[in-house]
Amino acid sequence: MAISIYTTPTCTFCKKAKDYFRTNHVPFTEYNVAQDTRKADEMMRKSGQMGVPVIDINGKVIIGFNLPEIERALHRA
Repeated sequence: MAISIYTTPTCTFCKKAKDYFRTNHVPFTEYNVAQDTRKADEMMRKSGQMGVPVIDINGKVIIGFNLPEIERALHRA
């Protein structure tokens, strides 16, 4: 399962998403789009959004900390 989270250091919902994955022992890769412009561009291409978090679970892009969508995507993976 491939999970990427596009975040910024000050984003409260990014922290909630990362805490959720850590608590549930779900590995993920975090990209700080405030520091990495290539990943910021990638995030915008995937989501069409500038806001974070953007979560990519096996190609399913979820905007924001939308727990029902995250859980659906995890159970399909």
